[in-house]
Amino acid sequence: MLFFKLNFLGMLLLQEVGFDLRSMWAQMGFAAKAVVVLLAVMSAWSIGVMIDRYIAFSQARKQSREFAPAVAGCLKEGKIDEAISVAEQNKRSHLAKVVEAGLQEFRAHGVSHELAGETIESSRRACERAEAIVNAELKRGLSGLATIGATAPFVGLFGTTVGIINAFAGMSSEKTAGLSAVAGGISEALLTTAFGLFVAVPAVWAYNWFTNKVEAFSIEMTNSSSELIDYFIKQRGGKK
Repeated sequence: MLFFKLNFLGMLLLQEVGFDLRSMWAQMGFAAKAVVVLLAVMSAWSIGVMIDRYIAFSQARKQSREFAPAVAGCLKEGKIDEAISVAEQNKRSHLAKVVEAGLQEFRAHGVSHELAGETIESSRRACERAEAIVNAELKRGLSGLATIGATAPFVGLFGTTVGIINAFAGMSSEKTAGLSAVAGGISEALLTTAFGLFVAVPAVWAYNWFTNKVEAFSIEMTNSSSELIDYFIKQRGGKK
């Protein structure tokens, strides 16, 4: 008999408070709704960055795999202009951008019967500049992911605090300590907390994953730049 009474009381409470998302949204105060909207914007922005970076990194990886053997064949035959043309056809490749910068600088100084050390050093600096620019492009939006991952739980915590305040305010206005007096505020608090974690966790995961990818790309660009400079040095040695 007691079980049926408690079950009936729980059904009445659920009907009164309403724990579905629509009912909880209707019961929220202005501050809690503002927190939810802010978290929704942060979530949408982070998802947009994830999609954009995933597409950019995938295209960079795909074109680099096609570019590396093609440009290696051109350089092996000494076809600098053809190597530059191949690089220009792979604009999405991070390796192509670095190698093209070095080749363009080398061609700008002209090809003499004896390659000067200044020309090689100039090409090295051009590769370094291109690598810095490409690194900045690859990292675009990642700082925002880090910020969202770090701050979203605290934004949700602010909503939690507001919800608890509303719960105690409801208890004070109804002059009772019953569950019905605080259920709305508690549900509001828990919802904002959960939403904050829902936004933060994927952002942190994505930031770490993309950061590792950028580091790997940076190593590949450094190696490609070094190999290109070694090629110029060997060419100079062969010309002597």
